[in-house]
Amino acid sequence: MANAETGKMAQLPPVQFIEDVDVYMKDKAADLVMRELQEKFQTFKLLESRLLQSRARMMGKVPHIEKAIEMVALLLEKETSAEQITVDFELSDQVYTKATINKGTQTVYLWLGANVMVEYSLTEAKGLLEQNRINANANIANHEKDLNFVRDSITTLEVSLARVYNWDVMQRAKAKPAA
Repeated sequence: MANAETGKMAQLPPVQFIEDVDVYMKDKAADLVMRELQEKFQTFKLLESRLLQSRARMMGKVPHIEKAIEMVALLLEKETSAEQITVDFELSDQVYTKATINKGTQTVYLWLGANVMVEYSLTEAKGLLEQNRINANANIANHEKDLNFVRDSITTLEVSLARVYNWDVMQRAKAKPAA
């Protein structure tokens, strides 16, 4: 769990279901309990939103990694060939140009992020890209697991809020003198 969102998961205890509202609410003010539950609910909703955004970003990276792996595999395949390779090269989103790759190309440049590009041999590049794909898929799986935990917690909090609210309405009705 390398990112900030999943790091936060370790700080959040599982939400407890309020089994017996009468016992739980003994010596507690309903408005304070409701406020506490609402704060927890908002925390989990915010975390859910961040996890969804992070998962979407990660899922968007996988196709780019796979394209890069395919290109490196093509270069490895044609490494000993005497022919030049012509490919469509993506300059930016939706902007492509034709590129000719010279025979005997043995290195590629990969963007690492933060405006850093590094030269790798074809086999090193393939290994790095495949590891990046494995890591990305593992992160997506972790996000799914974390999202399930967060969604379960949100559901439990919603039920708890409803139970405490209904308990409070019942207590107020009992306290009201009969007309």
